[in-house]
Amino acid sequence: MAVGEEPVNRFAQRPPVRPAEVPAAASESRAPVQGLAEAAPAAQPAFVTDPGEARGLAATAQTLAELEAIVGAYDGCGLKLRATQLCFADGNPQAQIMLIGEAPGAEEDRQGKPFVGKSGQLLDRMLAAIGLDRTKVYIANTVPWRPPGNRTPTPEELATCLPFLHRQVELVAPKVILTLGGPAMQTVFNTTIGILKMRGRWSELTVGAHGVEAMPTLHPAYLLRNPAAKQQAWRDMLSLRMKLDALGIG
Repeated sequence: MAVGEEPVNRFAQRPPVRPAEVPAAASESRAPVQGLAEAAPAAQPAFVTDPGEARGLAATAQTLAELEAIVGAYDGCGLKLRATQLCFADGNPQAQIMLIGEAPGAEEDRQGKPFVGKSGQLLDRMLAAIGLDRTKVYIANTVPWRPPGNRTPTPEELATCLPFLHRQVELVAPKVILTLGGPAMQTVFNTTIGILKMRGRWSELTVGAHGVEAMPTLHPAYLLRNPAAKQQAWRDMLSLRMKLDALGIG
């Protein structure tokens, strides 16, 4: 049976050592199947998440500053182990408009703020086109730590961080929520429908204990990869402007 990566020349091997000549320490430390056991690394324990613990911690926060401190000290999400720092939020905490993205990217991980890379620069231009900027919106993500390689957060990671996002929405209490991209939409709207079918549609939504009008749109990173989709995003931004005007939000 083959147990190694390279063929073994049995004729070139030295004669086996008699058991009596093997030192006791070496005999005790030798694995039952020599090549196979030595090549296999020790199994790492699975990271166990507990959304119930996150819900309990989030409920104790009475301000956004308290919530940020709680999230920063929380060690129950494996994303924190690989991230450079916490990426909690940006913008105006008193804003009536809240934007929710998926997860921090590389530049966000370095600066500790959401949407500060190329997609963030495009988002700023999208907001400016309808008379908004970061002083008039509050920006957060479904998870506050960068997933390795910018991958999509797993369902377990989302479930662990969701209580913190819900409490963040409750404390900001926005009148309007705009989700950016499919994963953020599916998390906030609790749906498996694709973003292209739901984008641009307004819904009455309850996030945590807060009722709000919400609409999903395309993620700026998607628009950078697919410039033709900017026309759809522009229609969504015009719809957002109309909704803000109807609600009397500047």
